[in-house]
Amino acid sequence: MSDPAAPRPSRALRPAVLAALALATTLTGCTAPAPARAAGAPAAAPSLDGVWRTDGYGTLVTIKGRTLKTYETTAVSCLPGAVTGTRAGAPGADGTLRFTVPDSAPLTVAPAGAGRARMAFADNVGHHALRRAGALPERCAARPSRDPRAVFDVFWRTYAENYPFFRAKGIDWNAVRDRYRPRITARTTDAELFAVLRAMIEPLHDAHTRVVTGPDRWFAGARPGTVLPTAAFTARVDAALAANLGPRTVRRQWAGGRLSYADLPGRIGYFRVTQFAKYTEQGDYAGDVAELDRALDAVFTEARTQGPTALRGLVLDLRLNGGGSDALGLRIASRLTDRPYLAYRKRVRNDPRYPDRFTAPEPLTVRPHRGPVYTGPMAVLTGRLTVSAGETFTQSLMGRSPAPTRIGENTQGVFSDVLERALPNGWSFGLPNEEFLTAGGRTFDGPGIPPAVPTPVFTEAELSARRDTALARARELLAGGGA
Repeated sequence: MSDPAAPRPSRALRPAVLAALALATTLTGCTAPAPARAAGAPAAAPSLDGVWRTDGYGTLVTIKGRTLKTYETTAVSCLPGAVTGTRAGAPGADGTLRFTVPDSAPLTVAPAGAGRARMAFADNVGHHALRRAGALPERCAARPSRDPRAVFDVFWRTYAENYPFFRAKGIDWNAVRDRYRPRITARTTDAELFAVLRAMIEPLHDAHTRVVTGPDRWFAGARPGTVLPTAAFTARVDAALAANLGPRTVRRQWAGGRLSYADLPGRIGYFRVTQFAKYTEQGDYAGDVAELDRALDAVFTEARTQGPTALRGLVLDLRLNGGGSDALGLRIASRLTDRPYLAYRKRVRNDPRYPDRFTAPEPLTVRPHRGPVYTGPMAVLTGRLTVSAGETFTQSLMGRSPAPTRIGENTQGVFSDVLERALPNGWSFGLPNEEFLTAGGRTFDGPGIPPAVPTPVFTEAELSARRDTALARARELLAGGGA
């Protein structure tokens, strides 16, 4: 997990509302008939200008000419969103618009029928359904109140309308409001307000919940027992790993060390992925894709995937993976299969009143890479520091054949994109609002994905002895053909 106070591209969304179609249809009886379209001439692509509301996400999207803007809404608020896009190039033949977004991946908006559209971010998986709405509510143009009570209300209401896991966490969110709202007054200090907001979400023990006032004061949740990695901790992990790989093992690295690979004795490969983002200094998604592909091309060669020199097994180490882009995870998965299969199904809570109502699940598929792919036995190492996109990637491998053997500990248990939000006083916060389902409809949110072979992962005893039981067990299983 990375510092919540640091700027980051959101894996979530902030889309929006519009609808002037009704007015147009009521006026058709008063206007002269339009000239008939010449036979064989293509129909004009529908205009996407206007206001749109997302299905779920509590977001309004406006498109006007070359500019796209988002607004973050609840029943009591409408604040400017973090996404402002500039149209790149001309519309596609079907009316699809592509927008560039500063410090984020590009996005597209495509027509999807009368009064409907679909929005997608390049670094995200799946789509966000849009429906035309009326004009922006007046409050969207008003200056928001910075009163601590207004800040509290936006924070509480955003969770009430979007968070899907209150029942699973055993939290009565209305009772949380009743307990803390009376403590907030017009004179509440920033320190007091932050303490209250933190106290409200800390019992959720959810690593995708956070509140940030600035670089020096922030809170991010975590599953009980999770120790956030420090530089000293990471150095100890690296030392133990090097000792267990062996002194003569050569590890190639890419993406500033976030991707690394080594050939181990017995034709066993070891591939470590510690992040699905920031593979280049620029930190842009296109650069991440290029750097990842460069690494994958170097690892999954014909020699390692075919014939007498092919790997007999592959260890995929995700135990210290802080997440990032789900799309990059699927990109790796495409190198590990020769046939398409279901990665997972994604859905979003879409009813502000009922936490158990969601959009129809959207299936996401792993599709084989056109070049060399590895299809042999695999062991996947996971732990409680396998977080977010590290977990969706782990889940995307469960439908692979042969299925990998998971070794280590349960993953952290947070899969959703983070719905990034602003507060009226300039603070920011985040929360999950999606589920990633298996083919059978199961979600691993909360407890995480369990291992098939439980072992210690980066415990004090393991690190002190420079022992790596999970890696040793993986090598043993792969060497014996048991993974």
